Amino acid sequence: MDGFGRRLRASLRLKRGHGGTPQDNAGEATKETERTQDHSLSSFAGGQHFFEYLLVVSLKKKHSGDDYEPTITYQFPKRENLLRGQQEEEERLLKAIPLFCFPDGNEWAPLTEYPRETFSFVLTNVDGSRKIGYCRRLLPTGPGPRLPKVYCIISCIGSFGLFAKILDEVEKRHQISMAVIYPFMQGLREAAFPAPGKTVTLKSFIPDSGTEVGGVKGGGLGTPLTLILCALCSSTLSQCIHAAAALLYPFSWAHTYIPVVPESLLATVCCPTPFMVGVQMRFRQEVMDSPMEEVLLVDLCEGVFLLSVGDEKDILPPKLQDDILASLGQGINELKTSEQINEHVSGPFVQFFVKTVGHYASYIKRETNGQGHFQERAFYKALNSKTNRRFVKKFVKTQLFSLFIQEAEKSRHPPAGYFQQKILEYEERKKQKKPREKTVK
Repeated sequence: MDGFGRRLRASLRLKRGHGGTPQDNAGEATKETERTQDHSLSSFAGGQHFFEYLLVVSLKKKHSGDDYEPTITYQFPKRENLLRGQQEEEERLLKAIPLFCFPDGNEWAPLTEYPRETFSFVLTNVDGSRKIGYCRRLLPTGPGPRLPKVYCIISCIGSFGLFAKILDEVEKRHQISMAVIYPFMQGLREAAFPAPGKTVTLKSFIPDSGTEVGGVKGGGLGTPLTLILCALCSSTLSQCIHAAAALLYPFSWAHTYIPVVPESLLATVCCPTPFMVGVQMRFRQEVMDSPMEEVLLVDLCEGVFLLSVGDEKDILPPKLQDDILASLGQGINELKTSEQINEHVSGPFVQFFVKTVGHYASYIKRETNGQGHFQERAFYKALNSKTNRRFVKKFVKTQLFSLFIQEAEKSRHPPAGYFQQKILEYEERKKQKKPREKTVK
């Protein structure tokens, strides 16, 4: 497991690039997040609106004392004629968002320099639905010391890199005038979310400029049920939490999920439920002193496990774990672009799931009305390797797999997504391998 951690950290380190420009880092999580959503958010294949709100959150001095508190100073669109229940829901949402835009407390003072950060947060409703906040925190242009502000886009669509690009455009326009933002965001709001691989083009009011926002296909880590990542900056936390969730593809994390935990919500780590959260390094000791169930706590700065359960080396079948390590270690110094890095890191994990559960569709028996029923025992018994069978027998009991197979039971045909493509490629390789084996014999 230590070797696995070193190679994964080395791969992720190539893509973090905290000191770079937003454009340098904008696309790095796009593949991962969208592939994570591939099977469960099929409606995003085209036709869904990009976002619900664009907000600007600024720091305003409190009425009493010298502290600052985050406040929404701009909102698009303004909602009118809402029903009472809708209005109450909107008020709760807008009240919570500023805290997540400045999750590092109220120790702020005017600054002359501040490195821009792009991060995200996820708000989960009682019904399990999610709203994702994509944030760009920066120091506005102007003379003298200034307070940072945050541009925040609220959407139901999971695509970190895609919204980082949109935030690039918002930031570019805000440097000219807030009035220039409106037509761009209005055009984006009226446009349908593009199908994978397609592009939506919006005419821009910046001279000699057009804006393309693309829908791209996504990236696929088996993570422990309880994971806490610690780092110094919000950007690193947000990117790594997104990457960890994305590497679960084709499965989706359905539990507590907070890329950057606000100080007031640190008690989240004491919840007796599975969670995946990012915590700023200055809260590390407070987290370690908290009463927690079995948890994996990772220091991203030092690349070490601060807390572990003890069974990490035994979770994955040894042969397949060695395959992942070997793949991650090959050609790592030759990776140049974020797309190459994404594919290099995610590919071995997708292949792991292809080899262990890729035969699932053959074990869904259907009634005449099309309703499917998963044959669990026959499914894991079909694996020849005892260690693979032992892993899958446990894995089918997890909520990750249960949610996945429930969707598969409802569909008459396997979804024509990236995972299915890799399953077909794997089966074709096995067919080609059999004749060669017979010839050798």
